[in-house]
Amino acid sequence: MSQIIVVAPHPDDETLGCGGTLLRHKNEGHDIHWLIVTSVKEEDGYNCEVVDNRRLEIDKVREAYGFTSVSELKFSTAKLDVYPKSDLIADISSVFNQIKPDTLYLPYRNDVHSDHEIVFDVAISCTKSFRYPYIKNVLVYETLSETEFTARPDSNSFKPNCWIEISNYLEQKIDIMRIFKSEINEHPFPRSESNIRALATLRGATAGVNAAEAFMIVKQIK
Repeated sequence: MSQIIVVAPHPDDETLGCGGTLLRHKNEGHDIHWLIVTSVKEEDGYNCEVVDNRRLEIDKVREAYGFTSVSELKFSTAKLDVYPKSDLIADISSVFNQIKPDTLYLPYRNDVHSDHEIVFDVAISCTKSFRYPYIKNVLVYETLSETEFTARPDSNSFKPNCWIEISNYLEQKIDIMRIFKSEINEHPFPRSESNIRALATLRGATAGVNAAEAFMIVKQIK
């Protein structure tokens, strides 16, 4: 049995990036874990209704996936750049050492949202083989509304080298995404049901299957 963890800068990144893959891992008998780096807080200007709704969404999503554990670091969303990276590394390292995952799913470093870049940088610091020998696989996922909008002229685009078929899990992935009511909307909003289907269809066509999620392999030890 594998211990698999997805590191999500914000709740919903895990579903957009690798929701079908997580469901497949779970169905195949592996333990799946969810590490959420940021949270919305009243002290950051979010009203209590938004905060309460997000709490309910996280609880529902946890149940829908059947996560073995959910870890919330509760750093302020969209403000990760104000924290010392050593604090972020320490907290992520603590979760990794507790769970001892063999497989990590991380956000793409060149996503347009700065939180994604920071989360990748601090999480990848926690994959050194001499400190975290249990980590064998590190994969990077793409996130609708973040990955495709990167416009940095010095960055390479997301270039997948791994495809995981999710044909049997796409509908469940979309059902889970609907739980995040404030994060999904009608096309042409990037995080729409039709766009989720379109991306899964595109990645599936590349892999020769009906639907897939695509990843960049950063590390793989066999």
